[in-house]
Amino acid sequence: MSDANMLPAEFADLERFVAHWAKPTVNERVDARCRSTMAEITEFYDALIVRASDILDYLDQFPLHDMPEDAARLAQLLLALVQASVAVEIQGQPLPPKTEYPFRVELVGGVAPYGY
Repeated sequence: MSDANMLPAEFADLERFVAHWAKPTVNERVDARCRSTMAEITEFYDALIVRASDILDYLDQFPLHDMPEDAARLAQLLLALVQASVAVEIQGQPLPPKTEYPFRVELVGGVAPYGY
């Protein structure tokens, strides 16, 4: 698949976020948030939050464990929105208050294919 087709065609405007935010595990998505500036997080959040319902509708046509690669990347972006929303809506910063990164705690299990 070429770089121009990383996401389904109707979501091509979000492709600029794939390299940084579309990660297969929670730990990698947390890392993306923690290594981003608040401006980067907010740009991602603002772009995804208005498309979230459309993304869910699109993804609903596929079984969770048998998505085409472009749809799976789109699902990863939607899951990364959860991390961005923590920073934007709750913390007001990439890291939780009074914490250092990298964290000493890491998730080691979860629901595949996107859970850990």
